[in-house]
Amino acid sequence: MTSVDKETLHDSNWMSIRSTRTTDAFEQASGEGLTSFIVTERCGKQVILDDGKLYTEFISCSYLGLESHPLLIEAAYQALHHVGIHLSASRSAMSPVYLPQLESLLQEIYQGNSVTVFTSTSNAHLGVLPLLGSGNMHLYPTKSAVRWLVDKTAHASMQVLRGLLGQFGQVVRVDTNDTESLTKTLKQCQLERVTPILLIDGVGSMSGLLPVRALSELLSQYEGYLYVDDAHGISISGKYGAGYAYENLEHRLPDNTLIAGSLSKAFGGAGGFIVLRKDYNNEQLKALANPLVFGHTVPVPLQAANVAAAKIHLSSEIDELQTALWKNIDKFDEKVESIMMNAGQRAPIRGAYFASEQQGLSAAATLRESGLIMFPVFYPIVETNKAMLRFAISANHSQEQIDYLATKLNALSG
Repeated sequence: MTSVDKETLHDSNWMSIRSTRTTDAFEQASGEGLTSFIVTERCGKQVILDDGKLYTEFISCSYLGLESHPLLIEAAYQALHHVGIHLSASRSAMSPVYLPQLESLLQEIYQGNSVTVFTSTSNAHLGVLPLLGSGNMHLYPTKSAVRWLVDKTAHASMQVLRGLLGQFGQVVRVDTNDTESLTKTLKQCQLERVTPILLIDGVGSMSGLLPVRALSELLSQYEGYLYVDDAHGISISGKYGAGYAYENLEHRLPDNTLIAGSLSKAFGGAGGFIVLRKDYNNEQLKALANPLVFGHTVPVPLQAANVAAAKIHLSSEIDELQTALWKNIDKFDEKVESIMMNAGQRAPIRGAYFASEQQGLSAAATLRESGLIMFPVFYPIVETNKAMLRFAISANHSQEQIDYLATKLNALSG
C-alpha cells in the first residue's frame, strides 16, 4: 500500500472524519460553564452546582424521577450495609442475591419472556449481537451469512460496533423512513440468501419514534431479525413500564424481535438488559457473551435499587408516574411557541434548533443566567456547524418549572 493509499484510508475512517468536522464548540461550552456541570447537591429537579448557585435541570434521563425514590434509596442503603459496595467478580463466579431477583421481576414485567441483565445497554449489544451474527444463538437461526442493516438514527453504541459486526457479515447503513429503499435492500438479502438484521432505536435520544411493530412484520417477511435499542423508551410507557417498543408490539414479543433496554434512565437504577423469546435459555448468554463472561456485575447497592424499582413497575405507582410525565410533556408542547424536535410525539426529549453553534451557545448562556440548565449538543449529534439545546422532561418537574422554561424559550425565539 502506498503512502497516498494509507493517507486516503486514514482520512476515510469514521473517527478521522469526526475529528476533522468537530469544532471547539463543546470545549467552549464546557469552558464557559454551559455544560459539564459539577453537581454538589440535589433536591428533585433542582441542583446546586460548584458555583454555589441553584438551578433547575432539564438534563437527567431519569424521566420518572425514580432515582431519588425513598424505596430505592432505602434498598441501596440496606444492601450497602449487608453486602458492601461491590462483589468484584464475573457473574459466573459470584453475584449478589439481587441479580436473580431482578431478572425474575423483569421477566414478570415482560410476561415471561427471557431477560438477562448486563452492566449497561451498550454491553448488552456487545454481548448479544456477535452471538446472533455468528449463527450460533439458540432459537435465532440464520442462513449461510448475515447482513447488518444499521438505521442511520440508531444509537452511537450500535453504530460504533460496525467494525466488530463486519466480522460476521456485511454492514449497510439504511434509512428506515424510506420504506421503498429498505424493502429493496431486504429483497436483495432474500436473493442472496443472507439473513438481514436491522438495528434501530425505539425512542431516539436525538430523534423521534420508529414503527417497531411494522418493521418487525416487514423483517419477518424476509426471514430477518429486528434488534431494538429502547433505552429511552423503557418505563415511560407500556404496561408495567415495559417501554415504547414492547407497547408498540402490543405487549407481545415476536420470535424475530429482540429488545435491549436500560435500567439507568427512567427505570431509576443502573445497568441494561436484553429481552428474548420465552423459550430462550439465557445460560447460553452467560457462557458466551463476553461482557458476562469477563465483566463484573452492577455495584451491589444499585442492584438492590433495581429490584426496588422493578417492584414499583409492577405496582399501580408506575401508571401515576407515567401520567405525570405525559402531563408535563403535553404542557410543555402547549406552551412553547417555536418548533421543537419531537414536538407532539410520545417521547420525553425535546430539542431547540439553532442555525449556528454560536447562537446555541448564546441561548444556553441566557438560560443559565435565568437558572435553567440543559445539554447543548453539536456535531456529530447534529449537523456540522449547527447546535441544539436538548431538554429532558421528567415526571417530577413541577408545573411552575415547565411554565418557566417555556416562557424563557419563547423569549429566546422572539
